[in-house]
Amino acid sequence: MVYQTEITVPTVGHRHIEDITGRVERIVKESGVVTGTVQVYNVGSTAAITTIEYEPGLCQDLGEVLDRLIPPGRDYGHERAWHDGNAHSHLQATLLGASFSAPVREGRLVVGTWQQIILIECDIKPRKRTLIVTVSGTESAHGTA
Repeated sequence: MVYQTEITVPTVGHRHIEDITGRVERIVKESGVVTGTVQVYNVGSTAAITTIEYEPGLCQDLGEVLDRLIPPGRDYGHERAWHDGNAHSHLQATLLGASFSAPVREGRLVVGTWQQIILIECDIKPRKRTLIVTVSGTESAHGTA
Protein backbone atom coordinates (compact mmCIF):
# COMPACT_ATOMS: atom_id res chain seq x y z
CA MET A 1 0.00 0.00 0.00
CA VAL A 2 1.18 3.53 -0.80
CA TYR A 3 -0.34 6.72 0.62
CA GLN A 4 0.84 10.12 -0.53
CA THR A 5 -0.08 13.68 0.36
CA GLU A 6 1.57 17.05 0.61
CA ILE A 7 2.09 19.70 3.25
CA THR A 8 2.69 23.38 2.66
CA VAL A 9 5.10 25.18 4.98
CA PRO A 10 5.56 28.96 4.77
CA THR A 11 9.02 30.13 5.81
CA VAL A 12 10.45 33.53 6.67
CA GLY A 13 13.78 33.05 4.88
CA HIS A 14 17.36 32.01 5.57
CA ARG A 15 17.82 29.81 8.67
CA HIS A 16 14.09 29.38 9.37
CA ILE A 17 13.61 25.94 10.90
CA GLU A 18 10.18 24.36 11.16
CA ASP A 19 9.43 21.24 13.22
CA ILE A 20 7.18 19.10 11.00
CA THR A 21 7.21 15.94 13.14
CA GLY A 22 3.60 16.27 14.32
CA ARG A 23 2.33 16.71 10.78
CA VAL A 24 4.26 13.66 9.58
CA GLU A 25 2.94 11.61 12.53
CA ARG A 26 -0.66 12.55 11.60
CA ILE A 27 -0.07 11.56 7.98
CA VAL A 28 1.36 8.19 9.03
CA LYS A 29 -1.74 7.60 11.16
CA GLU A 30 -4.10 8.66 8.34
CA SER A 31 -2.32 6.36 5.89
CA GLY A 32 -3.36 3.16 7.63
CA VAL A 33 0.14 1.73 7.14
CA VAL A 34 1.14 -0.46 10.09
CA THR A 35 4.62 -1.54 9.00
CA GLY A 36 6.68 0.34 6.43
CA THR A 37 8.45 3.58 5.69
CA VAL A 38 7.62 7.26 5.50
CA GLN A 39 9.54 9.63 3.27
CA VAL A 40 9.36 13.43 3.41
CA TYR A 41 10.62 15.22 0.30
CA ASN A 42 11.10 18.96 -0.24
CA VAL A 43 10.20 20.16 -3.73
CA GLY A 44 12.87 22.73 -4.55
CA SER A 45 16.62 23.22 -4.39
CA THR A 46 17.11 25.74 -1.58
CA ALA A 47 15.59 24.04 1.47
CA ALA A 48 16.34 20.75 3.19
CA ILE A 49 14.76 18.04 5.32
CA THR A 50 16.67 16.45 8.20
CA THR A 51 16.40 15.65 11.91
CA ILE A 52 17.64 17.46 14.98
CA GLU A 53 16.74 17.89 18.61
CA TYR A 54 14.42 20.84 18.00
CA GLU A 55 15.50 23.29 20.68
CA PRO A 56 16.59 26.93 20.27
CA GLY A 57 20.29 26.37 20.93
CA LEU A 58 20.73 23.59 18.38
CA CYS A 59 18.56 25.37 15.81
CA GLN A 60 20.80 28.43 16.11
CA ASP A 61 23.93 26.25 16.01
CA LEU A 62 22.80 24.48 12.83
CA GLY A 63 22.32 27.76 10.95
CA GLU A 64 25.64 29.12 12.17
CA VAL A 65 27.54 25.96 11.23
CA LEU A 66 26.00 25.95 7.74
CA ASP A 67 26.94 29.61 7.25
CA ARG A 68 30.52 28.89 8.38
CA LEU A 69 30.83 25.89 6.07
CA ILE A 70 29.13 27.54 3.10
CA PRO A 71 28.95 31.29 3.77
CA PRO A 72 26.67 33.76 2.00
CA GLY A 73 28.14 36.41 -0.27
CA ARG A 74 31.04 34.50 -1.77
CA ASP A 75 32.05 34.61 -5.40
CA TYR A 76 30.29 31.39 -6.40
CA GLY A 77 29.78 30.41 -10.04
CA HIS A 78 26.01 30.59 -9.48
CA GLU A 79 26.39 34.24 -8.39
CA ARG A 80 28.42 35.07 -11.48
CA ALA A 81 25.70 33.52 -13.66
CA TRP A 82 22.52 34.66 -11.90
CA HIS A 83 23.45 37.47 -9.45
CA ASP A 84 20.60 36.43 -7.13
CA GLY A 85 22.52 36.16 -3.85
CA ASN A 86 21.53 32.59 -3.06
CA ALA A 87 24.34 30.30 -4.25
CA HIS A 88 25.07 29.39 -0.64
CA SER A 89 21.38 28.48 -0.25
CA HIS A 90 21.59 25.87 -3.00
CA LEU A 91 24.84 24.47 -1.63
CA GLN A 92 23.64 24.29 2.00
CA ALA A 93 20.45 22.51 0.93
CA THR A 94 22.45 20.09 -1.20
CA LEU A 95 24.73 19.30 1.74
CA LEU A 96 21.77 18.43 4.01
CA GLY A 97 19.55 16.77 1.41
CA ALA A 98 16.04 17.15 0.02
CA SER A 99 14.47 14.18 1.80
CA PHE A 100 14.32 12.11 4.96
CA SER A 101 12.99 8.59 5.52
CA ALA A 102 12.00 6.85 8.74
CA PRO A 103 10.46 3.51 9.68
CA VAL A 104 6.79 3.04 10.47
CA ARG A 105 6.17 0.38 13.11
CA GLU A 106 2.84 -0.57 14.66
CA GLY A 107 1.22 2.32 12.77
CA ARG A 108 3.55 4.95 14.25
CA LEU A 109 6.47 7.03 13.05
CA VAL A 110 9.71 5.77 14.61
CA VAL A 111 11.93 8.62 15.80
CA GLY A 112 13.96 9.08 18.96
CA THR A 113 12.70 10.97 21.99
CA TRP A 114 14.86 13.99 21.16
CA GLN A 115 14.69 13.59 17.37
CA GLN A 116 12.37 15.80 15.38
CA ILE A 117 11.95 16.04 11.61
CA ILE A 118 12.64 19.56 10.39
CA LEU A 119 12.48 21.67 7.29
CA ILE A 120 15.33 24.18 7.15
CA GLU A 121 15.01 27.12 4.80
CA CYS A 122 18.33 27.95 3.20
CA ASP A 123 17.09 30.57 0.73
CA ILE A 124 17.48 34.29 1.38
CA LYS A 125 13.79 35.18 1.18
CA PRO A 126 10.48 33.82 2.46
CA ARG A 127 9.12 30.84 0.57
CA LYS A 128 6.04 28.67 0.54
CA ARG A 129 7.49 25.15 0.63
CA THR A 130 5.72 22.07 -0.69
CA LEU A 131 6.65 18.80 1.00
CA ILE A 132 5.56 15.47 -0.45
CA VAL A 133 4.99 12.83 2.23
CA THR A 134 4.83 9.22 1.05
CA VAL A 135 3.96 6.37 3.40
CA SER A 136 4.40 2.85 2.05
CA GLY A 137 4.08 -0.55 3.61
CA THR A 138 1.48 -3.00 4.82
CA GLU A 139 -1.86 -2.38 6.43
CA SER A 140 -1.56 -5.18 8.93
CA ALA A 141 1.15 -6.70 11.07
CA HIS A 142 0.75 -9.95 9.10
CA GLY A 143 2.13 -8.41 5.87
CA THR A 144 -1.07 -8.24 3.82
CA ALA A 145 -1.81 -5.12 1.84
